[in-house]
Amino acid sequence: MHHGPLDGLLIADFSRILAGPYATMLLADLGAEVIKVESPSGDDTRTWVPPARDGVSTYYLGINRNKRSIALDFGVEEDLRLAKELAARADIVIENFKPGGLRRFGLDYQTVSKRNPALIYASISGFGSGAGASLPGYDLLVQAASGLMSLTGDADGPPYRAGISVFDVMTGMHATIGILAALNHRNATGAGQHVEVNLLSSALSALVNHTSAYVSGGVVPHRMGNAHPSLFPYEPLPTADKDLIVIAGNDGQFRKLCHELDLPELLDDPRFATNEARTHNRAALRPLLVSKLRERPADEWFKRLTAAGVPCGPINHVDGGVALAEELGLDPVITVDELPMIRNPITFSATRTRHDLPPPGLDEHGSQIRAWLKETTR
Repeated sequence: MHHGPLDGLLIADFSRILAGPYATMLLADLGAEVIKVESPSGDDTRTWVPPARDGVSTYYLGINRNKRSIALDFGVEEDLRLAKELAARADIVIENFKPGGLRRFGLDYQTVSKRNPALIYASISGFGSGAGASLPGYDLLVQAASGLMSLTGDADGPPYRAGISVFDVMTGMHATIGILAALNHRNATGAGQHVEVNLLSSALSALVNHTSAYVSGGVVPHRMGNAHPSLFPYEPLPTADKDLIVIAGNDGQFRKLCHELDLPELLDDPRFATNEARTHNRAALRPLLVSKLRERPADEWFKRLTAAGVPCGPINHVDGGVALAEELGLDPVITVDELPMIRNPITFSATRTRHDLPPPGLDEHGSQIRAWLKETTR
């Protein structure tokens, strides 16, 4: 029998694409029962190929395990009745329709909570439910509008998007945090509530030091390639064969780096005595470090500097990242019904995560769920 921390909770998942499904997969991994409600045409990501595995989009596969699927057409009276019944029985509803989009079906929070006042109802949007309600919530738009793209890329090159839909993922995490907080409130009071998150607010929070630089310091950050505005070294540096990430996050690490590079004279140089000084004088310091790093290959420096307590590491492709996690005993890959997947990253000392159900086919569990919803046990 499964003993996950969220055992016994029922989630009605009316979301699609990434932010919502990622949140519901995290919650399902923790033990919640998730019923994925799809339109008859299915979640958009089912068709986002290539790549695919056995004809199914790996995008869809990556964020939809531990769920059961039912296809419902809200324009059909019986299907809408079943959707309302599901929301009435659920502990949690998650949706990412345009704000107000479920109101005409009677599936909005105000309507559903009248029948189910203990319900926690989470809404995910692109730009909030106010003046930005009509704006479409695509991650790329938010990467552009929030300022992230202005920070990504070479200083003299064009803005770039991040390599993943980073704000969809972060907003999914924020939705999960909000739901768990609301669950704690419900445990204390018995009352549910409406939790709202949006990509732009999550983005501004996730830009951390950069948004802080602006709102607290009046500084508008700019692109610096792989350099850091407040630390040096904290970037890829060339070696004899390839680039190596080298970090000196404090004065102690910088002293160790200088020792391993046989550059003791730098320790007495006032231009490099503190992090602030090193950051201001990076143009003078960088070539001094590089001249030594070029004497040996990256793998040799990686072993030597790591042993000395200097943070550094290779720049891998994704396969290398998975391989490193395996090498470190992190067991990144689990198999769910013969499907290899990246496991939930959280471990618990008293409970466990689950990886039981493979991502469902469209309406795979429809007949079973319909029969259950038609029962009059509630």
